[in-house]
Amino acid sequence: MRFTELQGELRIAARSHVGRARVGDLTVTVLPKIEAGSLLRLHRYAHSFRRLKLLSEAEHLVERCGFEDLLVLQLNAEARELIARGLRREAVGRTEPLASPRGRIAVDRLARSGGLATAALPCRHFPRTEDVPLNRVLLAGLRLAGDVASLLELRRDSRRLAAQLEEHVARVQLDLTTVERAEARLNRLSTAYGPALGLIRLLVEGRGVSLEGRASTTLSGYLFDMNAFFQALLSRFLRDNLPADCTLRDEQGLTGLLRYAPGFNPQRRRRPTPRPDYAVLPKGEPPFLLDAKYRDLWEKSLPREMLYQLVVYALSQPKRPRAAILYPTSNPAARVAKIDVADPLSGNPLGRVDLRPLKLERIETLVAMDTPSARRDRGTLARQLAFGDDGGTLPEGST
Repeated sequence: MRFTELQGELRIAARSHVGRARVGDLTVTVLPKIEAGSLLRLHRYAHSFRRLKLLSEAEHLVERCGFEDLLVLQLNAEARELIARGLRREAVGRTEPLASPRGRIAVDRLARSGGLATAALPCRHFPRTEDVPLNRVLLAGLRLAGDVASLLELRRDSRRLAAQLEEHVARVQLDLTTVERAEARLNRLSTAYGPALGLIRLLVEGRGVSLEGRASTTLSGYLFDMNAFFQALLSRFLRDNLPADCTLRDEQGLTGLLRYAPGFNPQRRRRPTPRPDYAVLPKGEPPFLLDAKYRDLWEKSLPREMLYQLVVYALSQPKRPRAAILYPTSNPAARVAKIDVADPLSGNPLGRVDLRPLKLERIETLVAMDTPSARRDRGTLARQLAFGDDGGTLPEGST
């Protein structure tokens, strides 16, 4: 948010974050443009969260309190389900004296001690325990949820669930690094923890100012990044509905596109690597590069920095110099806009940038149905978003 102090008033401009922030005695609440129930359903689809039984209650919760309470409500539901199924247990190696020997006797430790002084043998064994990284992050996330929630009943529920875990699980300091390490441990045996870790990541990101991917300063309040939500939503939708011979890669780095000239990198910095939000790779064809921005480009102008970024993406693909930006809009008149990139001297076309609108209500309707016609419509919409309405061809005279 941007605060501008004027004569006799304070102007506040919100960008892509919604939620609450407290600045001194001032509390600012930013509500999303999308209706609360739709936001809930799309958010649940984007992150594969568990379905809430009391949807109407959750919708009312967003309108009455804030989006952070919805995340806490969802996290509590995920944690409750994990506890009911049985928390993940892993074999952890320990070497300790045991009166009833188990595992392998630690002969080396026994020799160093000079023999037996007690009625116990040093043993190396591998008991299964719930005190593992995934459960530690879950515990830390529930403790954070108990601080973030604005409703007393939600805070109590989170702390009660955390108390159940604390009987067998140690505490850890929670930050983005800890969450990322836990996510890296997910496999087919622990995939049930994925939604809970995703919610904890959102809570951590919403409570802190992020510098280079690390939460550094805790905010007084909670802000939810709609840009990140929109990017995750489109990633899930494209991945689910593009043809089987297409591969979708999130934030694919264009390695080698930019580099320092030899001998002219005095500070030895890393080469800049542009990263489009999505790279769609049809089998045997050049990639289609896409960006997603939570900004209604039908109602607002395209910022220069966004345009320049898309032009770089387009020109990085000589065989198909095309790039597109996907944006949400609620205007029924919104249509695709196309910006041709040309040589300023000869006028020859070099590439093109597409501005492709997307109505979130359309995605919400399509993902809620599982009929043959809905599946066909989802596939058609995914191809239009990824490839454009003309199949990715360039204007006549282009290379």
